[in-house]
Amino acid sequence: MGKTVVLDPGHGGSDSGATGGGFREKDLTLKIAKRIERTLKGNYNVDVRMTRTSDKTMSLKQRTDFANKMGAHYYASIHINSGGGTGYEDYIFNQLSDTGDTGKYRSAVHNEVKKVLNKYGVNNRGKKQANFHVLRETQMSAMLSENLFIDTTADQELLKNNNFINDIGDAHARGIARALGLNNG
Repeated sequence: MGKTVVLDPGHGGSDSGATGGGFREKDLTLKIAKRIERTLKGNYNVDVRMTRTSDKTMSLKQRTDFANKMGAHYYASIHINSGGGTGYEDYIFNQLSDTGDTGKYRSAVHNEVKKVLNKYGVNNRGKKQANFHVLRETQMSAMLSENLFIDTTADQELLKNNNFINDIGDAHARGIARALGLNNG
């Protein structure tokens, strides 16, 4: 195996994350991350590790310690937004440049996800920066994606659509593969 990717389905266990419309963020993030994992493993020569593969409680430190211990080349934290907005956005650490490696890797993922957003008519909220623990404490390039809003009706309709979940997961996988220059498996 050449490169290692750590996928981090946000929340889990006693931490449901955001909720809305009968959905829990922790369930959706796991579903998307498992799709990314399946697509990466099925199509590329890459070692994929998950911070969690079941409904398990993990602290932010446990997540970043796991990725750092793995010596991962890339870390992707998967989330669902809330707060009444709509659409998709992604983040890198706010002390990094969009033109550095992490920024370029995130752009590769964002550009693949953008195709899915256009297909489903989803608002692209853009590429952003933040001082999130999982972006700051990882020793490798890292991004966090917010895949729609769990508390917005139009977004909920897409989040319960398996085709959309598969498409958004596949787009993350293609973007990660492009960013890391992964060879087909």
